[in-house]
Amino acid sequence: MGTFREAVEARDGEAVAALLADDVVFTSPVAFRPHRGRAVTAAILRAVLRVFEDFRYVGECASADGREHVLRFRATVSGREVEGCDLLHLDDEGRIDALTVMVRPLSGLQALADAMDAQFDRVREEAAAG
Repeated sequence: MGTFREAVEARDGEAVAALLADDVVFTSPVAFRPHRGRAVTAAILRAVLRVFEDFRYVGECASADGREHVLRFRATVSGREVEGCDLLHLDDEGRIDALTVMVRPLSGLQALADAMDAQFDRVREEAAAG
C-alpha cells in the first residue's frame, strides 16, 4: 500500500484524504464506536499527524489479492513511545474503505487519547467543513 504509506510518511493530510472511500469506516484504538465517512476520517487522520512525533513505519504486509494491508509503526506522543499498526482494506476501486488502528502500550495509548481529545474540537470543525 505504497501510496497511503508515502502520504502518511510525508505527513500529507490531503494526499491521505484522497485515498479514502466516501463511506470509509475508521475504527480508533480509543473510541468504542467507529467513525464513518471521508470527512471525519480525514480530519481525524490530520489530527493524528499533528500529535504523533517521530512517526515511522517499520513493517508492512499485504494479502495475496492486495486488498488487505498491515502497516506497523512506531512514534512518540507527549513523550511516550508507542507502537501500533494500521489495518487497511481497499474497495473495488482501490480506495480505503476500512481503517483500524491498534496502539500499545497502555501508557502510550492513554497519551494518544489525551492528545487526540485536545484536538477534537478542531476535528469536528474540519469534518463539518468537508
